[in-house]
This record gives sequence, C-alpha cells and structure tokens, in this order.
Amino acid sequence: MEEQIFNERTNLENLNQAVDALKEEVAKVIIGQENMVELLLVAILADGHVLIEGVPGVAKTLTARLLSKAVDVGFSRIQFTPDLMPSDVLGTSIFHPQQASFQFRNGPVFSNLVLIDEINRAPAKTQAALFEVMEEKQVTVDGHTYSMEAPFMVVATQNPVEQEGTYHLPEAQLDRFLFKINVGYPNTEQEVAILRLHHGQGNDNLLTGINAVMGKDLLLALRKQVKLIHVEEKLLGFIAALVAETRNHKHIYLGASPRASIGIMNASKAYAAISGRDFVTPEDIVFVTAPVLRHRIIITPEKEMEGGTPDEVIQEIIQSIEVPR
Repeated sequence: MEEQIFNERTNLENLNQAVDALKEEVAKVIIGQENMVELLLVAILADGHVLIEGVPGVAKTLTARLLSKAVDVGFSRIQFTPDLMPSDVLGTSIFHPQQASFQFRNGPVFSNLVLIDEINRAPAKTQAALFEVMEEKQVTVDGHTYSMEAPFMVVATQNPVEQEGTYHLPEAQLDRFLFKINVGYPNTEQEVAILRLHHGQGNDNLLTGINAVMGKDLLLALRKQVKLIHVEEKLLGFIAALVAETRNHKHIYLGASPRASIGIMNASKAYAAISGRDFVTPEDIVFVTAPVLRHRIIITPEKEMEGGTPDEVIQEIIQSIEVPR
C-alpha cells in the first residue's frame, strides 16, 4: 500500500530516462570520475552551484563544457585572473550619445550554465560580485536589477596545490555552493582508457559527438518533480542533527549554516530521484553530506596541524549520530 502511494505521488520514469541519457553522453568523453559526474547531475536537478577542486588535467573544465552540450542551455566561460573587475563579470552601463542615455550591456554571467575557471585567482571585489547572482539569481547595477533566465547554474573550478597568485574564497561565497567536489587522479586502467580514447579520436574535437539530450523546459520540469520527493520527519531531524553537530564539535572552529541543512535536504531528494525512488533514505543523506559540508566548515588549527581534514571530521560526525530507521 505504501509503495502504491509513492507511485501515485510522482512518476520518475521521464527523470530516470533523462538522467540515463545524460550519463550516456558524458561517458563518451569522461572515463572514471563517477562520483564527480553523479554529484554534478544531482546538483543540476537540485538547482545548486558546484565548486570542483582538483589538480590540472583531471577533466574539471571539460566536464562542465560537456554538460552544457548535453543539456541544451546557454553556456559561457569566465577565466578568472587577478586583474578581472566586477564589471567584466556582471556587465556595465555604456553611454550612447545619440540617445543621451546609458544602456546596460550584459556580462558573461548572463547565461544558463556559467563555468568560472580558476575561481580563486580573482581578488575579493570580483568574488563579491558573485554574491547576489549566486544566491538571488539577479544582478543589480547602477540601481537597476536584472534577473537571470532559468535555469542558472555556476560551475567553478580551482587548483588545490598552486597557491601563488590566488585568493582565499570568502566563506560567504563558499556557502553559496551546494557541493564542493574533490577530483583525484584516475587509476592506471582508467588512464589507459583515456589514452585509447584520445588516440582513436584523431584530429576531431572530443565534444563533436555529444548530443543534446535535455532541453531547458524538461530540466525545469524535472527540478519541480525533485522538489516533490518525500522526506520523512525523522530524516529532517537527522539532517538537522548532522549540521548542528558541526557547530559543537571540538575539532571544528566554524560550523555550517542552515543553508547547509537545506542543501543536504535538496541534494538527497535529487539523489533519491536519480536512484529511482521518490522518497529519501538515510543512505541518500549520508552520500551527499560530505560534499555539502566540506567547504562550509573550518577545522581547528590544532586538528589541521595533526593532518586532519574536513572530510575526516564529517565522517566522525556521521558515525556519532544514530541513523534513523
């Protein structure tokens, strides 16, 4: 009877077909990195921004470009540099002598999927230009507000190793990313497959064979469907307990905000939908907790000196709280 109620509540057949089609297109180019791809698909359906961190050459930028082709939406790329100004991102008002008036010219942030490459290379004033657009999906310039066309998603990349010429991202901006995805090296078998792919490609661009399998309207409809995924009251309590523990943990200097709780809930709904369920399980919540929290908490200097990482502390928190059944 319970299963029948779930089936009546929302039919996930179209969503699962769309996700399978996206995965199929991504697999044409991206070998391995299953966790990154899975989390990116979750973020697309949960309407969240993503920060991807990894050393150069692990397909961070390529994956974002690939998604923009597979999902038929507008795409723009912004290369962040130390001399980049806020107007270079948002746009600027230009004076037209003929009309004796100013006209606003859109910056590259006015798109559907915005790739920000090396986001930590721009100074604080340029970082601050993203606060409003990432949270409220609008830009205010010279007293006028300009709204983003839905869907709007920021995928940003950064290199965790090279620190020269980079700037620390403000906590307020980090909090606006749904996920921080850590991307590692492929294993030897995967690297051989990557070499085989590039060898067989010849002079063709890797993205040439990628087909658009999802349009704007379908994506927006699927996002509405994801919001209807059922979450039991005890699981809401589980999410709240996880986030509350980050504010009381002895190894955490700065805990997560309520935005993190909302992020875990929305992401677990999307992951449940991708998994073919219209109800959230504790496993869904555990799967998304680390990528939602790792960039939102700051561990204590003592823990950091011991070689501890945010992910280790998050796992301690998950294990310390009883999972509801």
